[in-house]
Amino acid sequence: MEILRYTAFTADPAGGNPAGVVLDATGVDEATMLATAAEVGYSESAFVLPSAEGALDVRYFSPLAEVPFCGHATIATAVAYADLHGTGPLLLHTKAGPVPVTTARAEDGSIVATLTSVEPRTAPIADADLAELLAALRWSAEDLDPALPPRAAYAGAWHPVIAAGSRSRLADLDYDMPALSALMHRKDWTTVDLVRRESPTVFHARNPFPPGGVVEDPATGAAAAAFGGYLRELGLVPVPAALTIHQGVDMGRPSTISVTVPEAPGSGIGVSGTAVRI
Repeated sequence: MEILRYTAFTADPAGGNPAGVVLDATGVDEATMLATAAEVGYSESAFVLPSAEGALDVRYFSPLAEVPFCGHATIATAVAYADLHGTGPLLLHTKAGPVPVTTARAEDGSIVATLTSVEPRTAPIADADLAELLAALRWSAEDLDPALPPRAAYAGAWHPVIAAGSRSRLADLDYDMPALSALMHRKDWTTVDLVRRESPTVFHARNPFPPGGVVEDPATGAAAAAFGGYLRELGLVPVPAALTIHQGVDMGRPSTISVTVPEAPGSGIGVSGTAVRI
Protein backbone atom coordinates (compact mmCIF):
# COMPACT_ATOMS: atom_id res chain seq x y z
CA MET A 1 0.00 0.00 0.00
CA GLU A 2 1.64 3.21 -1.21
CA ILE A 3 0.83 6.26 0.92
CA LEU A 4 1.20 9.58 -0.88
CA ARG A 5 1.32 12.86 1.01
CA TYR A 6 -0.19 15.99 -0.51
CA THR A 7 -1.12 19.34 0.97
CA ALA A 8 -4.29 20.98 -0.33
CA PHE A 9 -5.43 24.55 -0.92
CA THR A 10 -1.90 25.82 -1.43
CA ALA A 11 0.94 25.77 -3.95
CA ASP A 12 3.52 25.73 -1.14
CA PRO A 13 4.38 22.40 0.56
CA ALA A 14 4.74 24.32 3.83
CA GLY A 15 1.16 25.64 3.64
CA GLY A 16 -2.29 24.19 3.22
CA ASN A 17 -3.77 21.13 4.86
CA PRO A 18 -1.80 17.87 4.48
CA ALA A 19 -3.61 14.64 3.63
CA GLY A 20 -2.53 11.07 3.18
CA VAL A 21 -3.68 9.58 -0.12
CA VAL A 22 -3.81 5.88 -0.98
CA LEU A 23 -4.79 5.64 -4.64
CA ASP A 24 -5.28 1.87 -4.52
CA ALA A 25 -6.63 0.51 -1.24
CA THR A 26 -7.88 -2.74 -2.74
CA GLY A 27 -8.03 -5.40 -0.06
CA VAL A 28 -7.32 -2.99 2.80
CA ASP A 29 -9.76 -3.43 5.68
CA GLU A 30 -11.29 -0.68 7.82
CA ALA A 31 -9.06 -1.33 10.83
CA THR A 32 -5.95 -1.00 8.68
CA MET A 33 -7.24 2.23 7.14
CA LEU A 34 -7.80 3.72 10.59
CA ALA A 35 -4.40 2.54 11.84
CA THR A 36 -2.74 3.96 8.73
CA ALA A 37 -4.46 7.32 9.17
CA ALA A 38 -3.29 7.42 12.79
CA GLU A 39 0.26 6.59 11.73
CA VAL A 40 0.27 9.25 9.00
CA GLY A 41 -1.04 11.70 11.60
CA TYR A 42 -2.73 14.22 9.32
CA SER A 43 -6.26 15.44 10.00
CA GLU A 44 -7.48 13.06 7.28
CA SER A 45 -6.27 10.40 4.90
CA ALA A 46 -8.19 9.19 1.84
CA PHE A 47 -8.36 5.58 0.69
CA VAL A 48 -9.41 4.97 -2.91
CA LEU A 49 -10.98 1.83 -4.32
CA PRO A 50 -11.34 1.68 -8.12
CA SER A 51 -15.00 1.41 -9.10
CA ALA A 52 -16.84 1.67 -12.40
CA GLU A 53 -15.22 3.44 -15.34
CA GLY A 54 -14.45 7.02 -14.35
CA ALA A 55 -15.60 6.52 -10.76
CA LEU A 56 -13.77 5.90 -7.50
CA ASP A 57 -14.97 4.75 -4.10
CA VAL A 58 -13.32 6.88 -1.40
CA ARG A 59 -13.23 6.55 2.38
CA TYR A 60 -11.81 9.18 4.72
CA PHE A 61 -10.21 8.57 8.10
CA SER A 62 -8.91 10.94 10.75
CA PRO A 63 -6.41 9.59 13.30
CA LEU A 64 -9.37 8.66 15.54
CA ALA A 65 -12.38 7.88 13.35
CA GLU A 66 -13.88 7.64 9.88
CA VAL A 67 -15.64 10.74 8.54
CA PRO A 68 -18.29 10.69 5.78
CA PHE A 69 -16.66 13.38 3.65
CA CYS A 70 -13.50 15.48 3.65
CA GLY A 71 -12.91 18.36 1.26
CA HIS A 72 -9.16 18.85 1.51
CA ALA A 73 -8.46 15.12 1.17
CA THR A 74 -10.76 15.09 -1.89
CA ILE A 75 -8.78 17.91 -3.52
CA ALA A 76 -5.51 16.13 -2.62
CA THR A 77 -6.80 12.82 -4.01
CA ALA A 78 -7.98 14.40 -7.26
CA VAL A 79 -4.63 16.12 -7.83
CA ALA A 80 -2.69 12.96 -6.96
CA TYR A 81 -4.87 10.99 -9.39
CA ALA A 82 -4.32 13.62 -12.10
CA ASP A 83 -0.56 13.53 -11.52
CA LEU A 84 -0.68 9.82 -12.31
CA HIS A 85 -3.44 9.55 -14.92
CA GLY A 86 -3.89 13.06 -16.33
CA THR A 87 -6.51 15.71 -15.74
CA GLY A 88 -10.23 15.38 -16.40
CA PRO A 89 -13.53 14.57 -14.70
CA LEU A 90 -13.93 12.07 -11.88
CA LEU A 91 -16.89 10.81 -9.89
CA LEU A 92 -16.15 9.98 -6.25
CA HIS A 93 -18.53 7.73 -4.35
CA THR A 94 -18.32 8.82 -0.69
CA LYS A 95 -20.34 7.85 2.37
CA ALA A 96 -22.03 11.26 2.06
CA GLY A 97 -23.05 10.58 -1.55
CA PRO A 98 -21.63 11.10 -5.05
CA VAL A 99 -19.16 13.97 -5.43
CA PRO A 100 -18.14 15.02 -8.97
CA VAL A 101 -14.61 16.40 -9.26
CA THR A 102 -12.81 18.00 -12.18
CA THR A 103 -9.10 18.68 -12.54
CA ALA A 104 -7.40 21.04 -14.96
CA ARG A 105 -3.90 22.39 -15.41
CA ALA A 106 -3.47 26.12 -14.77
CA GLU A 107 -1.22 28.41 -16.79
CA ASP A 108 1.53 28.11 -14.16
CA GLY A 109 1.49 24.31 -14.52
CA SER A 110 -0.27 23.60 -11.23
CA ILE A 111 -3.30 21.33 -11.11
CA VAL A 112 -6.53 22.84 -9.83
CA ALA A 113 -9.26 20.53 -8.57
CA THR A 114 -12.91 21.50 -8.15
CA LEU A 115 -15.43 19.39 -6.27
CA THR A 116 -19.19 19.82 -6.24
CA SER A 117 -20.69 18.97 -2.88
CA VAL A 118 -23.79 16.97 -2.13
CA GLU A 119 -26.94 19.02 -1.51
CA PRO A 120 -26.27 21.44 1.37
CA ARG A 121 -28.68 22.24 4.17
CA THR A 122 -28.76 23.95 7.55
CA ALA A 123 -30.40 23.37 10.91
CA PRO A 124 -30.93 25.51 14.01
CA ILE A 125 -28.65 25.11 17.01
CA ALA A 126 -30.62 24.78 20.25
CA ASP A 127 -29.99 27.53 22.82
CA ALA A 128 -28.56 25.03 25.33
CA ASP A 129 -26.20 23.55 22.74
CA LEU A 130 -25.06 27.02 21.66
CA ALA A 131 -24.39 28.00 25.27
CA GLU A 132 -22.38 24.80 25.77
CA LEU A 133 -20.49 25.38 22.53
CA LEU A 134 -19.57 28.97 23.42
CA ALA A 135 -18.49 27.91 26.90
CA ALA A 136 -16.21 25.21 25.44
CA LEU A 137 -14.75 27.77 23.01
CA ARG A 138 -14.38 30.22 25.91
CA TRP A 139 -16.35 32.77 23.86
CA SER A 140 -19.26 34.92 24.99
CA ALA A 141 -22.38 35.96 23.12
CA GLU A 142 -20.83 39.44 22.81
CA ASP A 143 -18.01 37.93 20.74
CA LEU A 144 -20.41 36.98 17.93
CA ASP A 145 -21.27 38.80 14.69
CA PRO A 146 -25.07 39.21 14.75
CA ALA A 147 -25.14 39.51 10.95
CA LEU A 148 -24.07 35.84 10.62
CA PRO A 149 -26.26 33.87 13.05
CA PRO A 150 -25.13 30.54 14.55
CA ARG A 151 -26.41 27.59 12.56
CA ALA A 152 -25.40 23.99 11.88
CA ALA A 153 -24.49 23.59 8.19
CA TYR A 154 -24.07 20.46 6.07
CA ALA A 155 -22.55 19.65 2.68
CA GLY A 156 -21.39 16.10 3.36
CA ALA A 157 -20.63 16.57 7.07
CA TRP A 158 -22.13 18.78 9.79
CA HIS A 159 -20.36 21.92 11.05
CA PRO A 160 -21.75 24.56 13.40
CA VAL A 161 -21.06 28.00 11.88
CA ILE A 162 -20.00 30.52 14.52
CA ALA A 163 -19.09 34.02 13.30
CA ALA A 164 -16.64 36.18 15.23
CA GLY A 165 -17.36 39.86 15.66
CA SER A 166 -13.69 40.77 15.18
CA ARG A 167 -10.57 39.35 13.57
CA SER A 168 -8.78 39.45 16.93
CA ARG A 169 -11.48 37.19 18.45
CA LEU A 170 -10.91 34.68 15.66
CA ALA A 171 -7.14 34.88 16.11
CA ASP A 172 -7.36 33.98 19.80
CA LEU A 173 -8.18 30.26 19.73
CA ASP A 174 -7.93 28.68 23.19
CA TYR A 175 -10.71 26.18 23.75
CA ASP A 176 -11.55 23.35 26.15
CA MET A 177 -10.72 20.36 23.95
CA PRO A 178 -12.37 17.61 26.08
CA ALA A 179 -15.57 19.63 26.55
CA LEU A 180 -15.80 20.58 22.87
CA SER A 181 -15.03 17.03 21.76
CA ALA A 182 -17.79 15.60 23.97
CA LEU A 183 -20.36 18.07 22.61
CA MET A 184 -19.35 17.47 18.99
CA HIS A 185 -19.51 13.70 19.38
CA ARG A 186 -22.99 14.03 20.85
CA LYS A 187 -24.21 16.32 18.05
CA ASP A 188 -22.33 14.55 15.21
CA TRP A 189 -20.45 17.74 14.30
CA THR A 190 -17.22 17.17 12.38
CA THR A 191 -15.49 20.54 12.84
CA VAL A 192 -16.58 23.89 14.22
CA ASP A 193 -16.51 26.49 11.45
CA LEU A 194 -15.34 29.70 13.11
CA VAL A 195 -15.55 32.52 10.56
CA ARG A 196 -14.91 36.26 10.26
CA ARG A 197 -16.29 38.30 7.37
CA GLU A 198 -13.72 40.66 5.83
CA SER A 199 -15.86 41.82 2.90
CA PRO A 200 -19.04 40.63 1.14
CA THR A 201 -17.13 37.77 -0.54
CA VAL A 202 -13.94 37.33 1.52
CA PHE A 203 -13.86 35.40 4.80
CA HIS A 204 -11.34 34.09 7.30
CA ALA A 205 -11.92 30.74 8.99
CA ARG A 206 -10.56 28.46 11.69
CA ASN A 207 -11.80 24.90 12.27
CA PRO A 208 -11.29 23.08 15.58
CA PHE A 209 -11.47 19.31 14.98
CA PRO A 210 -11.27 17.56 18.37
CA PRO A 211 -13.39 14.52 17.33
CA GLY A 212 -10.59 13.64 14.92
CA GLY A 213 -7.89 14.14 17.54
CA VAL A 214 -6.77 17.36 15.84
CA VAL A 215 -6.69 20.74 17.60
CA GLU A 216 -7.21 22.68 14.38
CA ASP A 217 -7.62 21.99 10.66
CA PRO A 218 -5.53 24.31 8.41
CA ALA A 219 -8.04 24.16 5.50
CA THR A 220 -11.47 22.54 5.60
CA GLY A 221 -13.13 22.08 2.23
CA ALA A 222 -16.19 20.32 3.63
CA ALA A 223 -16.83 23.19 6.03
CA ALA A 224 -16.27 25.70 3.21
CA ALA A 225 -18.94 23.95 1.12
CA ALA A 226 -21.32 23.86 4.09
CA PHE A 227 -20.66 27.55 4.71
CA GLY A 228 -21.46 28.40 1.09
CA GLY A 229 -24.78 26.61 1.46
CA TYR A 230 -25.42 28.41 4.76
CA LEU A 231 -24.86 31.82 3.16
CA ARG A 232 -27.22 31.02 0.29
CA GLU A 233 -29.98 29.48 2.41
CA LEU A 234 -30.00 32.39 4.86
CA GLY A 235 -29.81 35.02 2.07
CA LEU A 236 -26.52 36.39 3.38
CA VAL A 237 -24.79 36.66 -0.01
CA PRO A 238 -26.16 37.56 -3.47
CA VAL A 239 -26.10 34.49 -5.71
CA PRO A 240 -24.47 33.29 -7.82
CA ALA A 241 -21.39 34.10 -5.75
CA ALA A 242 -17.65 33.49 -5.85
CA LEU A 243 -16.15 33.47 -2.36
CA THR A 244 -12.59 33.35 -1.03
CA ILE A 245 -11.89 31.76 2.35
CA HIS A 246 -8.50 32.26 4.00
CA GLN A 247 -7.65 29.62 6.58
CA GLY A 248 -4.55 28.33 8.35
CA VAL A 249 -2.93 31.77 8.62
CA ASP A 250 -3.05 31.83 12.42
CA MET A 251 -1.35 28.43 12.67
CA GLY A 252 1.37 29.12 10.10
CA ARG A 253 -0.10 27.06 7.24
CA PRO A 254 -1.83 29.63 5.02
CA SER A 255 -4.51 28.20 2.75
CA THR A 256 -6.86 29.65 0.14
CA ILE A 257 -10.21 28.02 -0.62
CA SER A 258 -12.32 29.20 -3.55
CA VAL A 259 -16.05 28.60 -3.16
CA THR A 260 -18.70 28.90 -5.88
CA VAL A 261 -22.31 29.28 -4.75
CA PRO A 262 -24.82 28.65 -7.57
CA GLU A 263 -28.15 30.42 -7.60
CA ALA A 264 -30.38 27.33 -7.66
CA PRO A 265 -31.61 26.36 -4.17
CA GLY A 266 -30.29 22.99 -3.06
CA SER A 267 -27.63 22.78 -5.77
CA GLY A 268 -24.16 21.56 -4.78
CA ILE A 269 -21.49 24.04 -3.72
CA GLY A 270 -18.24 24.20 -5.69
CA VAL A 271 -14.94 24.10 -3.80
CA SER A 272 -11.68 24.63 -5.67
CA GLY A 273 -7.99 24.61 -4.86
CA THR A 274 -4.58 23.42 -5.78
CA ALA A 275 -2.57 20.70 -4.06
CA VAL A 276 1.12 19.81 -4.11
CA ARG A 277 3.05 16.74 -3.12
CA ILE A 278 4.95 16.92 0.14
